[in-house]
This record gives sequence, structure tokens and C-alpha cells, in this order.
Amino acid sequence: MMAKVYTRTGDRGQTSLYTGERVSKGSLRVETYGTIDEVDSVLGSARAFVVHQNVKETIFKIQKDLWLLMADVASLGKEPNIGSDHVKDLEQTIDKYTEELEPLDHFLVPGETQGAAFLDVARAVVRRAERSMWRLSETEEVHESGIRYLNRLSDLCFTLSRYETEVK
Repeated sequence: MMAKVYTRTGDRGQTSLYTGERVSKGSLRVETYGTIDEVDSVLGSARAFVVHQNVKETIFKIQKDLWLLMADVASLGKEPNIGSDHVKDLEQTIDKYTEELEPLDHFLVPGETQGAAFLDVARAVVRRAERSMWRLSETEEVHESGIRYLNRLSDLCFTLSRYETEVK
């Protein structure tokens, strides 16, 4: 028997969090992990178009982390999957790529390459996810490490976009 993709459990505007609680599909928590899901999709598009293998591998690793971050946002009362070690890893990755780039002395206009353009879209969506997470933190519990992760991830997307454009 074929398993069905649809469950019909959300037809009345409710969805289940990872930990089983039912919430409105319009809740800020659902909005936040939905925006992180958008980041994952845009990064997948970037990965399809970037030309550097090391950038493809970096993006793939981030995509796996984003699933953990979505689980964190969709869970109540659980220890975070994304912690300070993940944030530090992003910082080290940014530093590694930045070492190969010239100092930035001008504004960049997105779109030099397809891969770089998708990375810039990802950067903008990550910033939206971070803003959503901050709004959520005003009324509900969120893990600070997740917010810091998103902040560093936008910097990494910017850095990877530069790398795709500048490194031949």
C-alpha cells in the first residue's frame, strides 16, 4: 500500500510541533521554522549553482544544521541541538573563507554569478528568519544559540557569495 503525503490533520489551521503540541499554523513559532525551511531551500538552489566544491560542501553541512535548528524551534522545553559549538564553527568557517578574499572596500551588487546570487537571496532570508526568531523570543522561549547561529549564518552567506564571485 502506498503511503500518502497528506494527513488532513492541518485542514483546520492547526499543526503539530516536533514535541507533539498542537498550535496555530499562523503562530510566530511556525512562521519562524517555516522561514528557516525557506533558507534551506534557497541554499539548496545555491548549492546547485555554485562552482567551488568546497562551497558546495559547506552549504550541504549548513543544510543539515538547519534541520536541527528547525527541530529546536519546533520543540518546547527541549535542550537545543544547535549550540555555541555550531556558532563557533560558523565563525571559523567565515574566517577561513575570508582569508582568501581581498579586503572589502565597496558595496556589492548581487548577481555576478548564479550561485552568488542565490547565496545573497539566502542571506536576506536568513536575516528575515533571525528577525522572526527575535520577535518569537519576546513572548516565548527560544534558544539564544539559535539566534546567534542565524546571525552568523547571514555573514557566512555573504562571505560565500563574495568567494564565489572573487575566487577563480
